[in-house]
Amino acid sequence: MLSLFKELFAYMGARKKWWLFPIILVLLVVGGLLVLAQGSAIAPFIYTVF
Repeated sequence: MLSLFKELFAYMGARKKWWLFPIILVLLVVGGLLVLAQGSAIAPFIYTVF
């Protein structure tokens, strides 16, 4: 998994595609939020936001 991130950053550096970083970061944060809230009492409120 760590090699995937290394290759991704190497690609972004070589191709000057730094605009991909915020997109990937937002996707990871939203995915982590949904996974963490899946079993909690606040899950219905988070799902209504999206």
